[in-house]
Amino acid sequence: SRGAHYARERYAPAFCIIGEPSGWDRVTLGYKGRLLIHYRLEQPAAHSAGEVVATPESMVAFWRTIERYCADFNRGHERLFDQILPSLRRVTSGGDGLMDWCEATIGLRLPEGVDPQGLAAELGPMAGAATLRFEGGCPAFRSPRTSPLASAFVRAIRAQGGQPAFLHKTGTADMNVVGPAWGCPIVAYGPGDSRLDHTPDEHLLIEEYQRAILVLEEVVSCRL
Repeated sequence: SRGAHYARERYAPAFCIIGEPSGWDRVTLGYKGRLLIHYRLEQPAAHSAGEVVATPESMVAFWRTIERYCADFNRGHERLFDQILPSLRRVTSGGDGLMDWCEATIGLRLPEGVDPQGLAAELGPMAGAATLRFEGGCPAFRSPRTSPLASAFVRAIRAQGGQPAFLHKTGTADMNVVGPAWGCPIVAYGPGDSRLDHTPDEHLLIEEYQRAILVLEEVVSCRL
């Protein structure tokens, strides 16, 4: 969201529509927060037959600790939007004969009410001798469905023969950056299947694309 960080300090809009795929008849009102954990453990090289725990094994133990932490937090929360969702993004290890090392990147998708900085402080001691670097801390954000902008999308989608619905996504997007800063009615909207984002099969159906254009024309031309 580099562009969103840039725009946040330079504009103060009355309304905001963020272009994100949700389907032409769907409107996104909220996104989960995010926290990235960069793990690194370095220690003197040891023989694999010895008693010293290898750096990749220590990293796996830390990852399992994160998984247990999230499972404990998520107990009783049925919706994915209300859970902490961990993902192991990258793992690499190596050594030069004198020192062994292991690095990993772990992503956490955060629900409302979980402060990224507070979570980082809680997870830090769990890493043992490893060092952790936290990046991209961003809280969850939800926009009300009763805003005049959301209502305008409902009317526009119905005018095109659709049955509008609101979404709360498990990813993180520009809304998390500019929504709290601008405090204006804000939604994310756009044609396409968000499950295909960042995949080789990412594509749009022309019919859906054209319908979304008509919906946007209706929204931006009405008086809010």
